[in-house]
Amino acid sequence: MLDKILTAVHDNLENWNTPQNLALCLSCIDLTTLNTTDTEARVKSFASKVNGFRAKFPQYPLPAAICVYPKWGKAVKDTLKEQGVKVAAVAGGFPNSQTFLEVKLLECRMAVEAGADEVDIVLPLNLFMADDFAGAAKEIASVKEAIGERHLKVILETGAIASSEKIHEASMLAMEAGADFIKTSTGKQEPGATPAAAIVMCNSIKEYYKKTGRKVGFKPAGGISTVKDALCYLAIVDTILGKEWLTPELFRIGASRLANNLLSALEQKTVGYY
Repeated sequence: MLDKILTAVHDNLENWNTPQNLALCLSCIDLTTLNTTDTEARVKSFASKVNGFRAKFPQYPLPAAICVYPKWGKAVKDTLKEQGVKVAAVAGGFPNSQTFLEVKLLECRMAVEAGADEVDIVLPLNLFMADDFAGAAKEIASVKEAIGERHLKVILETGAIASSEKIHEASMLAMEAGADFIKTSTGKQEPGATPAAAIVMCNSIKEYYKKTGRKVGFKPAGGISTVKDALCYLAIVDTILGKEWLTPELFRIGASRLANNLLSALEQKTVGYY
């Protein structure tokens, strides 16, 4: 099944290469800055790019969210003038989840207090890889309770999990524990997102939806920068989950380099806006 979908996507990728789909990918981007050199001034400058986007590119959609470290959520919230663009924060001991649960919960609560609409955490792999599935699920559920109605994205770090069976297990565990989105990777470990992992995760989402009736979103992240990359993941989501998943509410993709490459493809010239 996996090989069949990979072949179908690869062989028909040009069919998805339309201006409409490029613009759709642009609308699903989480613009991201997660650098050790981030400062308040840099983050505010980054967010201000979104404020000026419509004046320069009125024909194209805004990104779905701006993703930052928890400390900078307020800076984004204070700077951002455009309605509908969410503030996302990585928290809970990102990028490795190797800290005390109490610290994770406090950081996630503080991220919300600082303005985060969405919180991205990493699956506690130390528990999951030791087959302590109940412990891993309890941590995710505790974070979900701590952040209330904010959306929770759970990063599986699929490059570390490796096997399709384990990626499926991790996907189901995260969704059953309350994840609103499941996400491939932190971008801090190789490999990042892969089409094979995306297929397993999307099939898991489909299985979970049939079982519960609850729609969970999907975000490929980590090493995604080209137009071909973006269209590949859009095609996987379209093939497995259908067009109802092709909205910013259920499909996200990263990151800032990709936004510039999508704009360049749409404009048919090099664009370095972000």
